Amino acid sequence: MASVKKDTTISEYQNFVREVYGLNNDRYFNTEGMLTQIQRFAMRALKGIRKNDREKTKLNLIISLNWLISLLNQLHIKLEDEIWRRFPYLCSYCATLPCSCAATHPAERKERVGNESKRPKTLAEFQIMFEKIYPIESRTLEHAGVHLAEELGEFFEAILLYRGQRKDKDFERIILEAADLFSCFMGIFNSIKVNYAEELVSLFSENCHICKKAPCECTFEHIMGFKF
Repeated sequence: MASVKKDTTISEYQNFVREVYGLNNDRYFNTEGMLTQIQRFAMRALKGIRKNDREKTKLNLIISLNWLISLLNQLHIKLEDEIWRRFPYLCSYCATLPCSCAATHPAERKERVGNESKRPKTLAEFQIMFEKIYPIESRTLEHAGVHLAEELGEFFEAILLYRGQRKDKDFERIILEAADLFSCFMGIFNSIKVNYAEELVSLFSENCHICKKAPCECTFEHIMGFKF
């Protein structure tokens, strides 16, 4: 039985998604199809923010991020290492803890030198890291939602640019944008005070959260019609 534990790492979670959903993803979805699913559930999460519906926001955000992990699996991108490279317990732009971009307005991205001893080990610890880099008191939930929408657009642009030209430097941009996008997901979870790892344990305690099978046996019709 495939499941997620409270102390799961990002890499272990990525492996869980591959084990449970990899077969259906490969059979049913190309890159554009997965991008559509990421966006579909992210937009439903933003609707939850607008309607002050924490549960709708939480559940749709989890599924959107699950689709992002599925796409990164297809692209063979190991997200955990890239997140640490981008955010070594420092803001990815101003390179401070906590982020000081709003006060200093840096004109260009600063060099980031992380302390490997501070590297988070679990998914939950990475979420804590992002709360320390970007404290929830420094912005509203609505601002966090707008930031997610912005980063979704940049991630989509990176994917489309790479698929148009197949250049290595464009693939590197996909990796960087994926790390940025993950940070925005964590920002909203922190803003609504949701422990993401604990929610994964609840939702994915036994294989697929719908059919309860590994690999998932949900039909394409059911996948396309699913919503919270």
